[in-house]
Amino acid sequence: MSEVRSGGDGSEPVPLLAPREGLPPLIEQANDLAAAARAIEAGTGPLALDAERASAYRYSARAYLIQLRRAGSGTFLIDPIPLRGSFAPLATVINPLEWVLHAADQDLPGLAELGLTPTALFDTELASRLAGLERVGLAAISESLLGFTLAKGHGAADWSSRPLPSSWLNYAALDVEILLDLREALDQELAEQGKREWAAEEFEFVRTRPALPPSPERWRRTANIHTIRDKRGLATARELWFTRDMVAEQEDIAPKRILPDSAIVAAAARRPRTAADLRTVPGFGGPRQRRRARVWLDAVERARTLPGSQLPPLRAPADSTARGAARPRPGTDAANRLSAVRKELAVVSDEVSVPVENLLAPDLVRRLCASPPEPATSDSLMQALKEGEARPWQIALAVQPLVTALSAPVSAYEKDA
Repeated sequence: MSEVRSGGDGSEPVPLLAPREGLPPLIEQANDLAAAARAIEAGTGPLALDAERASAYRYSARAYLIQLRRAGSGTFLIDPIPLRGSFAPLATVINPLEWVLHAADQDLPGLAELGLTPTALFDTELASRLAGLERVGLAAISESLLGFTLAKGHGAADWSSRPLPSSWLNYAALDVEILLDLREALDQELAEQGKREWAAEEFEFVRTRPALPPSPERWRRTANIHTIRDKRGLATARELWFTRDMVAEQEDIAPKRILPDSAIVAAAARRPRTAADLRTVPGFGGPRQRRRARVWLDAVERARTLPGSQLPPLRAPADSTARGAARPRPGTDAANRLSAVRKELAVVSDEVSVPVENLLAPDLVRRLCASPPEPATSDSLMQALKEGEARPWQIALAVQPLVTALSAPVSAYEKDA
C-alpha cells in the first residue's frame, strides 16, 4: 500500500520538513539493532534504504549512517561505527528483500562491507533516467512526481564526525521518507512506457556487477596535468599521486585533503630536491606537509632516477579492451566513427526518451569505435555488445544504429564529422 500523502498533481509543492512519525532515535547498541531487525521483519513490501558517506573527507566508501524504512515498520537510523560485527540479525531480515535506493551504486559497496547485500533492487535514479525525466536528483523527482520539496540539507557534511547533530539526522531520515512512494510512482510510469523490463535488467546489472579494479592510469585525472609537457614531469606527478593515494588509504583521509592536485602539478614542474625547496612549492608549506616532506621528496627522487624506458608516455596508452576507454584524438578514424555512432544513437535516444549515456555506456561506445569488429555486422556487433556487458534491451535498440554507422566507409564519416 502506498504511503503517499500528497500527489504531484501540479498544485503548489508541499515542503517536507520532518519525518511523518517524528525523528527516530539513533541506533548505537547491538540489542537496539536486533530490535529494529525484528520490527522491519514485521513490516511489508520493499525496503527503502540510504547511507551517508564522507567521500569528501574519507578515503573509504564506508557508510557512516544507514537509514531504513519499510511500510508498517517505520524509519530507523543506524550508526554503523559502534556496531561493526553486529549486523548479522539485520542482514538476515533485509538481504532477502527488495531494496529501494537512489543512485544505488554509490551506497552498495559500503553496505556490502557490513554484510548487507540485496536480493533485488529498485534504483529510483536509474528509473527516472529510463522514464525520460529531465531532472533525476532525489529532490527534483520528489517534487515532480509526489509534490514534495526536500529542503537542501547536509549531504556534503562530514558524516564521519561525532556526535551527529539532530538537524543532520532529520535530513537523513527524510531521504528515505519518500523512497517507497517514488518507487511506486516510477514503476507505474515505466509500465505505461513499456520499460519495466528494461529497468529490471538495469537494476540487476547494478546489483550484481563486480567492483572494477582501479585503472593504473587513474593518476592522469589529476587536475591540470595537461600543463605538464615532458615525460619526467609526468613521472613525478605519477609518483606523487600514488604516494598520496597510499598515505590517504593508510590514514582514511580523502586524497585531496592529504595533498591538493595543484600541489602535485606544481611539484612535478619544479621537482624539488631538498625540504627547503619543497616548502617553496605551493601546497607544501603547511605543517602537515613539512612532517611528510621526506615522503614527498622520496617520490620526486624515484621519478628523477627512473630509467627512460619506464617513463610514462605523454598520452595515455590506448587500450580498446579496458573499461573507461579514452576519448579518441580529433581527426582520427576512431573519432570520426564516434561522431557517426553518436548521431545514430541520438536518434534512438529521442525516439525512446532515454539519455544516450543510458542507452549504451559511453566507454563501451568509445571502445567499439576504437576497434570495431570486422566486418561490422549485426552478429559481430551483438557479440561485441554482450562482451561489453550491454544488457539485452540495449543491444536490441543499439545494434542496428551501430551497424549503420560502423559499416559506412571512413570517407563518409569525414564528410559528416
